[in-house]
Amino acid sequence: MGLTYAEENYLKAIIKLVHPPEKTVSTNALASHLGTSAPSVTDMLKKLSDKHLITYERYQGASLTEEGHRLATSLVRKHRLWEVFLNQSLGMSWDEVHEIAEELEHIQSPQLIEALDKFLGTPKFDPHGDPIPNAQGKYTLRTQVPLSQLQVGQSGIVIAVKDDSTSFLQYLSGKGITLGKSIQILAQDAYDQAITLSVDERRTTLAGEVAKNILVKPSAP
Repeated sequence: MGLTYAEENYLKAIIKLVHPPEKTVSTNALASHLGTSAPSVTDMLKKLSDKHLITYERYQGASLTEEGHRLATSLVRKHRLWEVFLNQSLGMSWDEVHEIAEELEHIQSPQLIEALDKFLGTPKFDPHGDPIPNAQGKYTLRTQVPLSQLQVGQSGIVIAVKDDSTSFLQYLSGKGITLGKSIQILAQDAYDQAITLSVDERRTTLAGEVAKNILVKPSAP
């Protein structure tokens, strides 16, 4: 089934915005995420519904059909594999890879993607810590909690971020925070939940909202 770039972007947006147990995403949520108008979203949802890729009812939101979910998962897989390639093979930083991967994900070549996966050693996670679905659409899950949930004295390893915007990633890099870094909570402000922490023995402070968007694997007590 031939799809336009815009149609593929909508499928990927829907799968990103649906959070179980909810199975639908609203028109307004899609408009906000894609930076477009609600009427434009409605027009596209009708097109995708006509192609049996989504189920859409006015005022009820949109949900992916089985085929829509398969295509959306394939796009996620391609995008994240390209991010790994750009980061690991071309040496691009984690804040540089997203926009380029947005272009590369539309390449229609299953053989290329499987060769890329093999070349990269079948990675399970992308440079932002997001899981990469395998060829069957299955994800690798792991224990991770927001940094904001750790208590004073607890430590852990940074394994993912919830916000992969360029500005956020550059901010973290400036603080010395990247995937794989060891952190320990030194103090937390009761008023605004700001956290003082040690990052590889470097002392720094993060706002509470920032800490909510950093995911860590807690160290064993």
